[in-house]
Amino acid sequence: MTYTFTSLGDRAVMIEAASEIGSDAQRQVRMITALLESESPSWVLEYIPAFTTVAIFYDPMLLTYRLAVQQLQTLLNRLAENRLPAARTIEIPVCYGGEFGPDLAFVASHNNLTEEDVIRLHTSGEYSVYMIGFAPGFPFLGGMPEQIAAPRKDSPRLRIPERTVGIAGKQTGIYPIETPGGWQLIGRTPLRLFLPENEVPSLLQAGDSITFKEISKDEYYAYKEQSHAEDQ
Repeated sequence: MTYTFTSLGDRAVMIEAASEIGSDAQRQVRMITALLESESPSWVLEYIPAFTTVAIFYDPMLLTYRLAVQQLQTLLNRLAENRLPAARTIEIPVCYGGEFGPDLAFVASHNNLTEEDVIRLHTSGEYSVYMIGFAPGFPFLGGMPEQIAAPRKDSPRLRIPERTVGIAGKQTGIYPIETPGGWQLIGRTPLRLFLPENEVPSLLQAGDSITFKEISKDEYYAYKEQSHAEDQ
């Protein structure tokens, strides 16, 4: 396996593990991050996995870019020796349509489907968390059926409620906090995806697998009440 190294300013190296987004790229990124986690090099301050790359941050007062690349090349030579940990599988309950998913009808009509078809397809498979980004805890997910792909909105909304599930192009994701955004909104989950009070604030991590489960509005509010009580 050949990796490309790129300088990100004077304190980071970007490793490109693949040229195209997909399951192979995700596996390579997961293997690199798992190796960094297990080896814990003292000179590494932080690392950030993305779709096809991993950015490694270091202290430029301790080593140069060239030395950082040499250290990483030595580390990556041991990649085959490191076992990839099993992916977590997390079920995400979602209340689709209505006030929680105002764009469900658009996604359906855009694809010549019924709203029920969109929900069935969206809940039919297993998704991979390719990366966390854009907003704290926001998961970019791979594996959505192409039959429900839909373009971004022409004019982004200024406020999207937290926990809202959206579709943009061939991807689906979940807004963990209230934020502007241009994705087509199809539902909402009662789960909190961003928990700043926790040591690991993001519920989901790159490499996780998730499934979606349809729930009713009554189940949504019951789940939220239960979660709120458990947080007290």
